[in-house]
Amino acid sequence: MSIAWKEIKKNKVRFFILGSIIFLVSLLTFIISGLANGLSQDNAALIKDLPSGQFYMNEDAEENYNLSRIDDRIQEQIVHVQKDAVAFSIQMGFLNDESDKQRSVAFVTSTDSKWFEQVAPGEIILDRSLEKEGIKVGDTLTHKQNKSSFVVKKFVDQKKFSHAPVAYINKEIYNEIYRAEEMQLLFTPGEDSTQNIKGLQSFSNKEFLNTIPSYSAEQMSLNMIVWFLIAISGMLFGIFFYMMNVQKIGLYGILKAIGVKTSDLFKMMWTQMLFITILSLTLSVGSSQLFNKVAPEDMPYHLTNETTLQLSIVFLVIGFIGATLSGLQIKRVEPLQAIQQGEV
Repeated sequence: MSIAWKEIKKNKVRFFILGSIIFLVSLLTFIISGLANGLSQDNAALIKDLPSGQFYMNEDAEENYNLSRIDDRIQEQIVHVQKDAVAFSIQMGFLNDESDKQRSVAFVTSTDSKWFEQVAPGEIILDRSLEKEGIKVGDTLTHKQNKSSFVVKKFVDQKKFSHAPVAYINKEIYNEIYRAEEMQLLFTPGEDSTQNIKGLQSFSNKEFLNTIPSYSAEQMSLNMIVWFLIAISGMLFGIFFYMMNVQKIGLYGILKAIGVKTSDLFKMMWTQMLFITILSLTLSVGSSQLFNKVAPEDMPYHLTNETTLQLSIVFLVIGFIGATLSGLQIKRVEPLQAIQQGEV
């Protein structure tokens, strides 16, 4: 420990440069991960807020919820038999506010359920993002194609679908607008709620999210960047410690000659790696939380403590692997040969 600390103090600039690079790479990783989570919420908060369970859509829909239609007899059988099961429909559409400004929304209607808002004919419940855009409780919104009017009843938090605010409307009005009698989807909560229902295809929550257009492509791109950054940080550790070890071959030879074990040299390297990584991660976690406070309100940024902890652990593991691989040459150092080469 003391040798490791003395070396850090002796080579402050080298370790400062490595720490700065790890800080910047990990900060960028945290921010991109926060944006990925934020976009995920913005794209599918309506679905992600549901408990674990099973979604069902018509097999003929080929995993496209827009084309799915649930037979009324099957819907009645499932909804009335299974506790908390719900049938619901989602369609993108437009509403005009009192100043005739058109706004994109995701119309949602459902059977009675604690997971979805229930609305009387002529009323509408909106995601709170529309309140921030100037719409108030009591305002009248119109659907021009159907010539329907809705009075805003209240706002709810974090109900988005396909990057649009959700608008809960009554089932009869929804059927008039979209000329559809059947619901599109069935949802049964519970980890063990999977059933084989003739004519229907089941999806877990994660599988259903991937059927939402753009969701999987969006998340895959951002997560790929995150993992590339993590891999780059591991390579940086490996290259940095490899260069350090090459320069210290002679020193390692002397230390081995006076009886220092190879395991002690590895411990010295791991101590330096842990010190630099933990210090850099602490600063980047603090900076990412600060970014969360100062980021614009409309930026979809959502970095949870769980994600931060998981990424920090991954950085430590990658750093450990990179440093250990670079240190394998320490095992091959022959004391007498290293000293004779005069590499001290």
